[in-house]
Amino acid sequence: MYDLKELEVFVSVVKTGSLTASTRELNLPKSTLSRKIRNLEDVVGQPLLRRESRRVMPNEAGRLFYRYSTDILELAFQGREALDELKEEVSGKLVLCCHESLVRGWFSQVVESFMARYDGLSVSVQTQRTIPETMNDGVCVWVGSPGDTALRQKPLGHLSQGVYASPAYFARYGYPNTPGDLKAHVWVDMLGTNSAGLTLQRSCGDAYPLSPPQRAFTVDQFSVQGDAIADGRGLGLMPHWLVERRLSAHPGTLESCLPDWQGPVLPVSLLYPHGALPRRVRAFINHVTSATPSNWQEPGKVSIPAPVPEYGTHHSSI
Repeated sequence: MYDLKELEVFVSVVKTGSLTASTRELNLPKSTLSRKIRNLEDVVGQPLLRRESRRVMPNEAGRLFYRYSTDILELAFQGREALDELKEEVSGKLVLCCHESLVRGWFSQVVESFMARYDGLSVSVQTQRTIPETMNDGVCVWVGSPGDTALRQKPLGHLSQGVYASPAYFARYGYPNTPGDLKAHVWVDMLGTNSAGLTLQRSCGDAYPLSPPQRAFTVDQFSVQGDAIADGRGLGLMPHWLVERRLSAHPGTLESCLPDWQGPVLPVSLLYPHGALPRRVRAFINHVTSATPSNWQEPGKVSIPAPVPEYGTHHSSI
């Protein structure tokens, strides 16, 4: 019989390719990880990992055993979760973090519907502009690449992006007809993005690399970016889904250009701690997963908001 902790260590090392990275992910000393790997290899009866350059890689036996290990861990998790459902209550304190672009509107509605289902919960909602370093009893919804984080990651969907400006801006400066025309326009950028340029792509596979744009305004929130673009300060790259929500409240404040060309796709992820989770955390993970909008489409499937002729004068925080 395999030790589940040893299987968890083995799976983590295969995923990260590094004992050091797995020590952060599992919060265990490197010596403990090495000992558990050796114990597992003794039980299996053959080596499972090899060192290649600076990475730890599975050998042929390790690749085969990895698939069975993930199945065993998933079944064990489901069994433990089913038993816990019989004895646990959805109660206690729940910390919910959300990227600033989603916390108003969609996420607040998800939290409200969740709280309506369960009494006895104390919920704290926190707006995030950076990924939390650690979490205990909570989850985080994040937009963009999570990067190197010690938290578990569950994909929720993807937000495609396009180039937008206000009708007044286009009336004054004209519409770009090709990606090359964008060089003549000023941009409203999110802080820390596009500093090295960006690449626009078409569904047919064409790609157009853009040099770092001329910035008129740089912000650190999607809602402020949307307000600045709607005010005519410049054009910018925005997620179609967020633009659609803005236009539903304030029609005609934004228009797309170059609809055949799309910016980098933004993944939307659910981040939460490793290990056994309280029922309230598991319940919210299931709830937010089921509440994910259907138009957070797969990469390549793009839904651009239809233009609305009316031009409004008030702007909304998305």
